[in-house]
Amino acid sequence: MPAPEHFDAIVVGAGQAGPALAARCVKEGLRVALVERDRLGGTCVNTGCFPTKTLYASARAMHLARRGAEFGFACGDVQVDMRRVKARKDEIVDAARTGLESWVRGLQGLEWITGHARFAAPGQLRVGERLLAAPKIFLDVGTRPAHPPLPGIADVATLDNVSALELEEVPRHLVIVGGSYIGLEFAQVLRRFGAEVTVVERSPRFLPREDEDIAAEIRAILEAEGVRFRLGAECMAFERAGAGVRLLLECQAGEPAVEGSHVLLAMGRTPNTDDLGLDAAGIATDTRGHVVVDDQCRASVEGVWALGDCNGRGGFTHTAWNDHEIVVDHLFGSRTRGLGQRIPCYALFIDPPLGRVGKTEQEVRADGTRALLATLPMRRVGRAKESGETQGLMKVLVDADSRQILGASLLGLNGDEVVHSLLNAMTAGVPCTALEKAVPIHPTVSELLPTLLHGLAPLASPAPA
Repeated sequence: MPAPEHFDAIVVGAGQAGPALAARCVKEGLRVALVERDRLGGTCVNTGCFPTKTLYASARAMHLARRGAEFGFACGDVQVDMRRVKARKDEIVDAARTGLESWVRGLQGLEWITGHARFAAPGQLRVGERLLAAPKIFLDVGTRPAHPPLPGIADVATLDNVSALELEEVPRHLVIVGGSYIGLEFAQVLRRFGAEVTVVERSPRFLPREDEDIAAEIRAILEAEGVRFRLGAECMAFERAGAGVRLLLECQAGEPAVEGSHVLLAMGRTPNTDDLGLDAAGIATDTRGHVVVDDQCRASVEGVWALGDCNGRGGFTHTAWNDHEIVVDHLFGSRTRGLGQRIPCYALFIDPPLGRVGKTEQEVRADGTRALLATLPMRRVGRAKESGETQGLMKVLVDADSRQILGASLLGLNGDEVVHSLLNAMTAGVPCTALEKAVPIHPTVSELLPTLLHGLAPLASPAPA
């Protein structure tokens, strides 16, 4: 066994948190090894945010072109060149990754090592023939698409969110297994490219994390574009159907099978922790394989931190970045930041998008908070009417006593941007009464936030079952 090479810190994984943390460590004078077995940038740059939002932009442009008559022009039949769509996506992703690689290579005091890291002992990692040791080890290894062992799945070809990005032809009929956020985004994009799309979901309730009125409106938006749904598919099995795939179902309603040319699995994510040798270092994981961490992202073993998706405390690019900020504060700052301070926020990037922050109505009801509720349909918003984008609604919940904002769901034009006004107020601890006095710019979507808040009324008790 070779003698260990000693570093001050080792960062395993180069997603959103890893390179930024490595850069801060070298700025503080530490000698750092950054180990990545694949490509810098992690999911966000390579198979997540950058490529999917690039496809989203192409799909939206095509959708608007088809609606030209509504806006007073005509451009003929819109033809989708999927190879060019993919090439544009690849160009944008390659540029982002190349920029990141150039920055990392320029960090003095950092050694970028390509290979798979695995714990050999506490404080030691093996990468190929090398043995690395450091008193500080940071894990930013991310997650991968889950491939559940459904009957017959090994006998058919399936796509996931990674392989779907490599399509150079539009599927004739795409069957998406899993009505998740990833699945719904792909559903709308591929439908706008011209594919037939059917979404199959095991749960009888569509998007159970969201309130029923929000979920119903999301479904209506997608169904209006021709996306079909099969809910309550408790039993699923796959079999070949010529050149395509047949998905056998046991649903509450509908035909007992769906045939498609392609199947996309969107059934969750699995943390990339099962091949890290965590047992050799005594590092604890939860039942799903996420590294168990405390409020500062520290693992169960001294000198080890887990950041990003692999710790199960966020699952988004922005939460991974915040993990890095928390660790930096703990190591080099005032030690005042923690995961418990983070207000949950995320977006569903369909068109129009959903911006979510804080608690849902069903969560507020469950915890018994005395609350106020206000809703406003997007058809009341002048900017939405002018843009021909009146689908969706705004919804906000406020503590009845403190007037602090508890949460909001903004489904509609620019909802993924407007929601940050409420997030900022919640982060600053500003009561909603301060926002009611604001004088926002006209005509914008944000100008309706004071109007929305003026409509607050006590949250009514649910109707008896």
